[in-house]
Amino acid sequence: MPAEWTLHDAVWTAWPHAPDQWLEGLEAPQAALMEMVAAIVAIDAGDGKPRGERVELLVRDAADEAAARRLLGPAVAGVRFRHAKYGDVWLRDTGPIFVARRGELAAARFRFDGWGGKYVMPGDSDLAARVMAWAGVNGAAFDFVLEGGAIEVDGEGTVLTTRQCMLGGARNPGLDAAALDARLRWALGAEHVVWLDRGLLNDHTDGHIDTLARFVAPGVVACMESSSARGGDPNREALEGILADLRAARTAGGAKLEIVTVPSPGVVEDAAGTLLPASYMNFYIANTTVVVPTYGVESDAAAVAAVAAMFPSRRAVAVDGKAVVVGGGAFHCSTQQQPSVA
Repeated sequence: MPAEWTLHDAVWTAWPHAPDQWLEGLEAPQAALMEMVAAIVAIDAGDGKPRGERVELLVRDAADEAAARRLLGPAVAGVRFRHAKYGDVWLRDTGPIFVARRGELAAARFRFDGWGGKYVMPGDSDLAARVMAWAGVNGAAFDFVLEGGAIEVDGEGTVLTTRQCMLGGARNPGLDAAALDARLRWALGAEHVVWLDRGLLNDHTDGHIDTLARFVAPGVVACMESSSARGGDPNREALEGILADLRAARTAGGAKLEIVTVPSPGVVEDAAGTLLPASYMNFYIANTTVVVPTYGVESDAAAVAAVAAMFPSRRAVAVDGKAVVVGGGAFHCSTQQQPSVA
């Protein structure tokens, strides 16, 4: 599996449409996710042409497509619409994982059980196979549950994941850490798995790694440091545990990981006062842009600046992530990159 910062031909995402998944309404997440799409397309101000990667946008029908087009404006020039039945926008988990070797793009797909049976929606279980057909790639189907947000790779043999997601709950009963370690290495073409412990409070995904720690270069991992603002950080213990685990970890080549940090957003709540699993780590690395979620808190500016410093050849674009995390994720969760293969 190539690292996310390598060149992409396209990225797959979807239009939010399910009212029962967006309890504060659809308008705000639709606007935020189309703003993300526009940032990925990256229309050149000079010639009006897309500079970024193509966006493959799933919509249910012509009405959804028309609504998306209105929000996208000029960025629609870099979008290809796919009419499909699907649960919601979380293509990182419901789509395939694209893998590559010299001269060949393929994909791996896995069993999908609705995030441990919690969110089973029509159209999600076979979406990976349909995306593979649209993309024109072959690949393998693996008989264990894996969501793309549960793994993070550096493209050089190292995988990050969490025990909470992979070993806790209902996803893979009967498979222990050794069995899942072997399956991850086999399916992703990796050599070494780094196991972190657990994720954020109230995380719909049960500890997906893409809200906790992200590779930003070979051997370099970004994570969050707990915030002391606004009465303390509810995730302090978990974030300190992640830092400790990363400091003790090694790459596939045996080197210590280099760790860079950004502040945590701290307390972010929905309209009902429920704590949300807000994370700056859920950024998406596009060809020309890094899309960074923000939450309307004081640490936003520092976090965006820190992520921008990690990717000096790309522009960092801050987009409202609070509207999206109400539905369970952010911009990385809603995207699945299709790598470019010469």
